[in-house]
Amino acid sequence: MRLKGATLPISPFMAAINQICDEKNLPKKDVIEAVEAAIAAAYRKEYCNQKDMIRATMNDTTGKFDIFQEFEVVKKDELEHESFQKTLKDAKFIDKNAKIGSSVQISLPYKDDFGRIAAQTAKQVIVQRLRESERNMLFDEYKEKTGEVISGTVQQIENRNIIIINIGKTNALLPSQEQLPREHYYIGQRLRVFVKEVKNTPRGPHIIISRSHPGLLAGLFQMEVPEILSGTVEIKGITREPGSRAKIAIVSNDPQLDPVGTCVGQRGSRIQSILAEIGDEKIDIIVWDKDIKKYLTNALSPARVDKITLSKDKKTATVKVDDDQLSLAIGKNGQNVRLASKLVGIEVDIIKPDLKAKDRLEKSASETEVSEKKSEQKPKKEIIKKPLKKSSKKKVVKKNTSKKITK
Repeated sequence: MRLKGATLPISPFMAAINQICDEKNLPKKDVIEAVEAAIAAAYRKEYCNQKDMIRATMNDTTGKFDIFQEFEVVKKDELEHESFQKTLKDAKFIDKNAKIGSSVQISLPYKDDFGRIAAQTAKQVIVQRLRESERNMLFDEYKEKTGEVISGTVQQIENRNIIIINIGKTNALLPSQEQLPREHYYIGQRLRVFVKEVKNTPRGPHIIISRSHPGLLAGLFQMEVPEILSGTVEIKGITREPGSRAKIAIVSNDPQLDPVGTCVGQRGSRIQSILAEIGDEKIDIIVWDKDIKKYLTNALSPARVDKITLSKDKKTATVKVDDDQLSLAIGKNGQNVRLASKLVGIEVDIIKPDLKAKDRLEKSASETEVSEKKSEQKPKKEIIKKPLKKSSKKKVVKKNTSKKITK
């Protein structure tokens, strides 16, 4: 048997719910569920055992609500808690369609002395549910921003280990490992950050942001270069040593469009805006190519590559450069070759020209020079010999000259 439900003052009650929905920007459904949970909790506390399964439902149009007690239908030999379990035989008296494993419910009367304690309990549950709903909405909003670049303001600095950034409706954490090495922060500073991770916690969304992630560069290029946002120019890869140097590989889907010039902008206007955001970090913009050798050649710029030999599995490349290009190819502390290797996705070994071959060339050149000097001396000997054949006296002179040379 179902008892008639009680009716709260419709206008004040529903007006309060509508006001909460408007002020907190919450779905009305969530607020109604919070009220139902509050009424059930308060009723259980006042009139029932804590183990009783009490449920309340409210009509969101009229404001009427009903209170029920639910029971789990179990076998006779499995009955342990009569407060929330019933045998199939007893359950059939409540609902003739009852089955083992299902549930049945009975209506409970509304108590006129549903007093101050119950109201206070209801209020606490409503506040708790509203906070949960707000946290969930906030989590959903920023979860969708994962992988995007957003703006924020430095709000608090904790010994540089953690920087707290206000990103609008909540705060985010910028840990030390996500900061730029030589970047200094101050209260009120405006920054663009990469949303790296968003977790839902009882205290609200836990948001980790980054200034060192390659995604920050990708987002900045999208903001400053409309052709990237539209897809005319595509970012194929980014590798970065934060605060020092980065390489970004791009390709144009329009053969008539120069991708590098597009990213740099007139008089460097676009790239300068990006550099202003990340400080002293240098950026190499290179053209991507499906040919690994060409791609690696571009990635090793500004060095000029003489020859590239790939291993059979194409996981290792041996790069030969001239002596004057060796330092450029390797870079300071190996940075250039390291970034190029990560960008292309293969191991890179930089070698000098073949020193043995070079030595052979130098030796050959030296021998040629000696031979030329000897050939220059031969005509002088012939000039001396010609007059000696004309007379015997001159032959004596030749003997005297020979002795002088011996001495």
